[in-house]
Amino acid sequence: MAIRRTWAVLLAAAIFGMNGHAQMSAHQGLTFNGDGALRNNQIHWPKGFEPEQADLFAHNEIDIQAGCEIAFSNLVDAEAWPSWYSNSKDVKVLNTPDHRLRKNARISWETFGFHIESRVWELEPSSRLGWFGDGEDVHAYHTFLLTKTPQGCHIVTEEVVKGPGAIQFREQQPNAMHEGHQLWLTTLKDRSEKH
Repeated sequence: MAIRRTWAVLLAAAIFGMNGHAQMSAHQGLTFNGDGALRNNQIHWPKGFEPEQADLFAHNEIDIQAGCEIAFSNLVDAEAWPSWYSNSKDVKVLNTPDHRLRKNARISWETFGFHIESRVWELEPSSRLGWFGDGEDVHAYHTFLLTKTPQGCHIVTEEVVKGPGAIQFREQQPNAMHEGHQLWLTTLKDRSEKH
């Protein structure tokens, strides 16, 4: 009886740790590069798309010397992305009269070699923009957080991608999403500062 009790205590300690909280191993999609450690705690993640559930995660940020409203205007003008962000192709906003992003807008486009169907979930003017994206074997949530600074605007973008396609992409091109999003921010900075 004492042996069984000892094993039960050891098993409970292994599962719950010494602090009483369940111990979860870090998901490889969050830890394969340094991006997971940099994630921003001000991001609003929809249920089921928290970074801890990612098969692929990217975090990027940049400071720009332009107002957040200018950068945001460039982001919601999605059909113009291909003219300044080379990792986007054939962008079509399907259900808004002015073809600009707004809450529940649907987007059909290509990025990172995937055809993606997206739907805007969060939109707060000059502050937050986030959308779900579905493609072959991938389900994602991509978000932008814009914060006013004395010099202009600080922009954070993060993305959670789940599914077999995300795992394959991470294994075959481990830095591609981070680099692609850095390109997006760099070109957004250039475009916004020229405004």
